[in-house]
Amino acid sequence: MNAVVVLALAGALMLAGPHPACRAGESSGLLQKHGVRGDGVTDDTKALQAAMEELAERGGTLRLPAGRYLVAGSLQVPAGVAIQGEYDFPRWSSPLSGTVILATGGRGDEEAPPLFDLGHSSAVRGITIYYPEQKTSDIRPYPWTFRLQGHDNTVENVTLINSYNGIRTGPANNVRHRIKSVYGCVLRRGIFVDFCTDIGRIENVQFHCHWWSAPEVEGSWEPVFQYMWRNLEAFIFGRTDWEYVTNTFVFPVKTGYRFIATPHGAANGQFCGIGSDASQRCLVVESIQPMGLLITNGQFVSFTGDDPVQVVIEESSAGSVRLVNCAFWGPSNQNVVMKGQGFLSLNDCYLGSDRQPPSGRPLVEASGGRLQVRGCSFSSGGTSIALRDGVKHAIISENNGVEGVRVINEAGSRAILVNNEPAP
Repeated sequence: MNAVVVLALAGALMLAGPHPACRAGESSGLLQKHGVRGDGVTDDTKALQAAMEELAERGGTLRLPAGRYLVAGSLQVPAGVAIQGEYDFPRWSSPLSGTVILATGGRGDEEAPPLFDLGHSSAVRGITIYYPEQKTSDIRPYPWTFRLQGHDNTVENVTLINSYNGIRTGPANNVRHRIKSVYGCVLRRGIFVDFCTDIGRIENVQFHCHWWSAPEVEGSWEPVFQYMWRNLEAFIFGRTDWEYVTNTFVFPVKTGYRFIATPHGAANGQFCGIGSDASQRCLVVESIQPMGLLITNGQFVSFTGDDPVQVVIEESSAGSVRLVNCAFWGPSNQNVVMKGQGFLSLNDCYLGSDRQPPSGRPLVEASGGRLQVRGCSFSSGGTSIALRDGVKHAIISENNGVEGVRVINEAGSRAILVNNEPAP
């Protein structure tokens, strides 16, 4: 091997940094130095914090080997530091193995500090989080498991066994968060995004009561299912600019996706491949930015609660909501209720209800704003669309249905109805 090649290889190794085995050894030395035990009995909060702060002097990854790390307080993940657990994928709750955080802090107090508080350029990956003092027969409030503030922070390949409040951004400014491959059970709030001023990303997230059903984590399907559909708001969006949300799902839930105004503002974004099942409401829009929401390939099922309806656009909403290639089914009372003064568009959607007996209410009902329903299929009979007198304008065209398309038109000449399959 000539000298040029040797020098090139040496330079490449320097750029690549230490070998993974060296990095793992460095983490092991830090853990030993600061007394991190990982035995599930000793409170490791202060020791883990000390190890991260030493690592933060130059940045890097603190690798936690398989074990059970009791954290009775809150961990501040410094800028430039990542926590890396044993697994590079989320997993089910049994067996409860790998890098497991046993969280006990903040019981009964939602406003207590979060379990993990992430600042600039920090990350938590490859861990499982379990609250051993939370009981299915006596569910209590807890603070957020993760809070993301600052720029460019990441939560990835994380399993939440029984978080009460999952992940939030804010109240301080957050930019370019990445929440990816997070699976598990959340009880009151799943992900709450607020005060994000530059393109956050949420990808490959699933919340389900299944994760807190295993005996190993003292789980039980039925009480968790009941609690979630009565209480859980899975994805909440306040101020966020150009949020990208892809491949997300929740079962069961009170509200799958909720859009609200906060003191920082409201949301706009793109949502693709999203789902909400066993819902009271799949999607509720209270406030959005004028350019609003682009929702593609959504699947929405409502059947819990006294009045299951998939999509509700509230009177307070004045932005644009556009749903393309979405499917609505299950025994709901209605599919879409439009009360707001903005725009609502349904294109190439599948709508229907198998509720028995039928609710007698229209599948799509608009009492305000401007509505477009084009190229949609109605899979059940009864009234397909009702245009109430408060509608400012509507275009209903090129739709079909098993009993044709039945339209109640109280908007008169403000509505254009063309090329729809006639009802018998």
